[in-house]
Amino acid sequence: MYSFDYERPSGINEAASALGEDDKFLAGGQTLIPTLKLRLAQAGKLVDLGGIAELKGISSNGSELSIGAMTRHADVANSADVKSAIPALAALASHIGDAQVRNRGTIGGSISNNDPAADYPAALVGLGATVHTNKRSISAEDFFVDLFETALEENEIVTKISFPIPEKAGYAKFPNPASRFALTGVFVAKTANGARVAVTGAGPSVFRQTDMEAALSGNFSADAIAGIKTSASGLNADIHASAEYRANLISVMAGRAVKAAS
Repeated sequence: MYSFDYERPSGINEAASALGEDDKFLAGGQTLIPTLKLRLAQAGKLVDLGGIAELKGISSNGSELSIGAMTRHADVANSADVKSAIPALAALASHIGDAQVRNRGTIGGSISNNDPAADYPAALVGLGATVHTNKRSISAEDFFVDLFETALEENEIVTKISFPIPEKAGYAKFPNPASRFALTGVFVAKTANGARVAVTGAGPSVFRQTDMEAALSGNFSADAIAGIKTSASGLNADIHASAEYRANLISVMAGRAVKAAS
């Protein structure tokens, strides 16, 4: 690990002003710390967001669920508000990594890293969530840009994520047995404006499966999407799974997600 300075501000504005050109924000550190240890990344200074109380917490007003960016996965998984409003989101959080990761990793850190196999992006896009920062509000579909790339600008900090509460929702993933990242994961939601289907792990970034959305909007059942296939073109291929295998997993996981929602 290369040497670096460390600062732990107590406010959002203080944190934003503390970040220099070669510095990095530290949320849960579940990706950043290992890459620093392996010297795959270098920072002049780490600005730790863990001391900012206003970035933590969960609340619900009956139509919308809000989760602070520094809220840990374990807190999302165990929250009575989340379990009541969007049970699928609590279930998703309960299967992120292992117990150690869930008790350190944060929702804001996860989405800001935008790992192509992360679980939360599917939930954000599948539920039509909004990402709030210290500068603006960004729809989830505009937030996730590409592989490890988001719409965040310099000195921009995710403060919270707001989720419209759906009629029902479900998530299913085929996990890598070692990392528990999703080889392919599918989040489905039935909303007042129709069905939404978001896929993670299969492509360079999260995406919607619009053919399945159209079918589920007319009949929200696993049978309605049983014959819908996804093209393997542009999907990820690596030592864990081919693009064709991931394309097939989309169909399988989507069916399981719909059943979970019901």
